[in-house]
Amino acid sequence: MLFNRKFWGLATATAITAVVISLVGTIFGWRSLVLLFDRHTLIDFFAPENNLENSASGAVLSTSLFMAAHVVANAIGIPGTLLVVVGGAVYGLWWGTLLSVMGATLGATVAFWLARYLLHSWFQKRFSHRPILKRLNQTLCKQGLSCVLLIRFSPVSPFNVVNFALGLTPVSARSYALGTLIGIIPGTMAYTWLGVTGTEALHGGSWWPLMCCLMVLMLLAGLPIWIQRRSPRH
Repeated sequence: MLFNRKFWGLATATAITAVVISLVGTIFGWRSLVLLFDRHTLIDFFAPENNLENSASGAVLSTSLFMAAHVVANAIGIPGTLLVVVGGAVYGLWWGTLLSVMGATLGATVAFWLARYLLHSWFQKRFSHRPILKRLNQTLCKQGLSCVLLIRFSPVSPFNVVNFALGLTPVSARSYALGTLIGIIPGTMAYTWLGVTGTEALHGGSWWPLMCCLMVLMLLAGLPIWIQRRSPRH
């Protein structure tokens, strides 16, 4: 057998954990939909003692709390999609995207190093002789940046699972960090735009921008599959 029962047990437990976390995040998001797009409530949460729009110190506090939330969420494996949408509702498209990309990249890097220091040696020693993992290791060593970019480019890829999983591989930290920083920009901008358009729609604006945003997210989700099918097979 390619993988023994212990491996499949570990893989199943990991998959179930990831699904449960994602479902909890999704349920929480739907129940808090109004709060999620309520810009003034969110501003009060991120900067309770300052007015973000009129105070420089309030802006610093708000953005610091927002980025810290991103770092902590990604470092401990909590889905950060809701935070990205919140960023659009609070900060707008450009600042929301910038802050989310920076915070998510920092948090993803922390998760990567946690996995690398705590589990990398054990994982490679136990499973590196498997043919599939051998090929994966070779690919990541030769084309690490390209692989990370392809994975990160899809906004529906399991971001937190990838953070820890790549820490178990020999991909270089530089390729991982750079690929993450660049690769999450399209998806992050799309979800930030979702926050912007959702705020407008729920406060009496047009629903068409929101519909367009959802279409863009679906296109981005399918683009990596299209690229893979179009790439030449050797």
